[in-house]
Amino acid sequence: MSKRRFMSQSALLLSLALASGVVVQADETSTAPAESTASAIANTETSTAETGTEANSSSSDLSDEVTEPVAEATNTDNTTDSEGIATPDVAPTSATTATAEPAAASSSEESKDIAPVEGQTVDVRIISTTDLHTNLVNYDYYQDKPSQSVGLAKTAVLIDQAKAENPNVILMDNGDTIQGTPLGTYKAIVDKPEAGEQHPMYAALESLGYDVGTLGNHEFNYGLDYLDQVISTAGMPIVNANVLDATTLKPLYKTYEIITKTFTDTTGKPVTLKLGVTGIVPPQILNWDKANLEGKVVVKDSVEALEALVPEIRAAGADLVFVLSHSGIGDDVYEKGEENEGYQIAGIEGVDAVVTGHSHAEFPAGGKGFYSRYAGVDDVNGLINGTPVTMAGKYGDHLGIIDLNITYKNGKWQTNSAKGEIRKIDTKSDIVDESIIAIAKEAHEGTVNYVRQQVGTTTAPINSYFALVKDDPSVQIVNNAQIWYAKQELAGTPEASLPILSAAAPFKAGGRDFNDVTSYTDIPAGPIAIKNVADLYLYDNVTAILKLTGADIREWLEMSAGQFNQIDPTSTAPQNIVNSDYRIYNFDVIDGVTYEYDITQPNKYDRSGKLVNPDASRVRNLSYQGQPIDDKQEFIVVTNNYRANGSFPGVVNASLNRLLNLENRQAIINYIISEKTINPSADNNWNFTNSIAGLDLRFYSADSAKALIAGAEDMVYLAPADGHDGFGEYRFIYTEKKVVVTPDQPAPSPTLTDKDRQEIRDIVRKAYQETQQVPLKQAGQSKASVIPTSTKELPSTGSTDSSWMTLLGLNLLAVTGLFGRKSRKH
Repeated sequence: MSKRRFMSQSALLLSLALASGVVVQADETSTAPAESTASAIANTETSTAETGTEANSSSSDLSDEVTEPVAEATNTDNTTDSEGIATPDVAPTSATTATAEPAAASSSEESKDIAPVEGQTVDVRIISTTDLHTNLVNYDYYQDKPSQSVGLAKTAVLIDQAKAENPNVILMDNGDTIQGTPLGTYKAIVDKPEAGEQHPMYAALESLGYDVGTLGNHEFNYGLDYLDQVISTAGMPIVNANVLDATTLKPLYKTYEIITKTFTDTTGKPVTLKLGVTGIVPPQILNWDKANLEGKVVVKDSVEALEALVPEIRAAGADLVFVLSHSGIGDDVYEKGEENEGYQIAGIEGVDAVVTGHSHAEFPAGGKGFYSRYAGVDDVNGLINGTPVTMAGKYGDHLGIIDLNITYKNGKWQTNSAKGEIRKIDTKSDIVDESIIAIAKEAHEGTVNYVRQQVGTTTAPINSYFALVKDDPSVQIVNNAQIWYAKQELAGTPEASLPILSAAAPFKAGGRDFNDVTSYTDIPAGPIAIKNVADLYLYDNVTAILKLTGADIREWLEMSAGQFNQIDPTSTAPQNIVNSDYRIYNFDVIDGVTYEYDITQPNKYDRSGKLVNPDASRVRNLSYQGQPIDDKQEFIVVTNNYRANGSFPGVVNASLNRLLNLENRQAIINYIISEKTINPSADNNWNFTNSIAGLDLRFYSADSAKALIAGAEDMVYLAPADGHDGFGEYRFIYTEKKVVVTPDQPAPSPTLTDKDRQEIRDIVRKAYQETQQVPLKQAGQSKASVIPTSTKELPSTGSTDSSWMTLLGLNLLAVTGLFGRKSRKH
């Protein structure tokens, strides 16, 4: 068994040491400060740890399209060439020198190019995936069970079918590939690929014959060095047109690839085409991953970059030009530098087809989709101003297909007809591509073992089924942990004297427009494992603190109030209380203050954060410790790097904006370890005003959640929801809420001296030396998934083996004794 795998089994013990800020070193070469359980494990592998961080959430904190915010991380500097240009292991090829590299489906090595003849017609098929987010197999790591609604292993079945229908195929991936599930975190931090080792996501893509890929915003979450390493072993070209080196202003990555393919025309004759492919990423990565990218890269506006590059691709010999746009479709109004420009990209001269993504949405959508409202959008045939466009959802749940019928006329290929479509995976069966399951086996098993490690216990279930209509335990736990962590971090600083608040949002509350009934946090009472913490906090965000005034906090909450529709207090008809167009990750709950929303009033801001009703105000009775907040009073608010670096109203006014040392998820883990047992009770610090009392208010949640509200005063289950498979319709009943006053968080642990830290290092190092290595059991393999069956591999939830827990207990006693001894000295 490798040393790396042994380290992953020790994550729980390391979390204990890390909760005290201790650096654990397994050899002389490990010197990086420990920031998380995972990073400490990575340190023992003689390489500097890179801490994965969140959004979008993927994603912009104000995007009207992105359903999930995203991550930020610290990283070491890139290696540089003789001119000081940051470069990956394989030097990028600029646009002027890009050449076609052999691809799995290319026939350029097998035969000479066959020139077209006048009038020759070819049917070309573009197949694409987008926003896979390390959903490699059909498995939900948060619920620790198979899932038939996600996974490249299921998408691959559709790929094979699409190829069988028309073998004239180019297969492409649109980014956000290496981050998004615990598997992504595991491979980036716990079990990093060694030099020359291929990331399992790209191993799978290569095995399926992918010709080319691009970068999504989440590719930057783990730092440029990690990304360069992954690209160097991708096994296929990775292209990007708009990320430049900050010093030289030269492209940091290969800007395009010309892929030579010999296809069969409609009469059965071969003909060679040269297909140019480029890609873009939103400029907002400079905010979302500021810690990784500041001073290292600049990002051009997507439209401007492509308008300059497409003619070059044509001049280099491309017959057709395709754009991998890791950008949402957006709207029909162009603003330079905006996040979602797919609509405009489809209108660029010389672009023959566009694959979009990033928004986790679906296009075309049968004429009923969000984008059908814009001029020039054919939501049935997948066309935007005549150019074929697809957006194939997220996590491998759909496959994008664009069909082009082209004819060679007057010395060039011209499009006769085009059509875009998306195909949904089969969610009713466990049929998968077994070759992908085999490729994923080691990473999947390691991830499952990693997420099963127990960190504490909860006295009651934690779920987010009703997080959009009432104060919720799943958000409360996150805020409690963030305040606990910030008090330790700020001890002894001037900021420690200010009131410390915390902001968090329910990341899982039904998916985009209530389209994913599995998208809820659902943790049973009992042991809490890393998988449960990941379910509470999906993204690799880094904690951040802001210094704001009372007035700023009010504006922050006014923006959050966009989660609710405006209610007519005079109407007796049913009214939907939840605004399904609002992105749930923007619905921040701020704990440490109390407040109410009057949702009979209009919103002050729209869902993009633009001021639309300057005189409007929904926030009522905003108080701190029972007293109305003074607009000039200063507060510290703990949040994440995405919110801190976004354009949220109120947040942008921060007089202090600083990243802390841990990921939000790791802060939650440390909090639970410290508390041992948590009580997931919401303190009801927010509610609605009585302006909605007696009205017929409705909302959607999972139909299965009806069992949780038996006897509840504030909601009633009505019936299964029409048009929302698996969802139920509920009635919300206004009730007065009693605020639960919680005691102050415990004081932070005593500051440790260097001698204290060295003693704890010695304890943990000795534990490693004395622990027997237990090989991982090879699990049985089925169509649906590969799941380790052994319960003796790690101190995991449900484990029947007490050896590791005994070891942990002994070291807890040792560390406790150390703390006690030091505290008595002081």
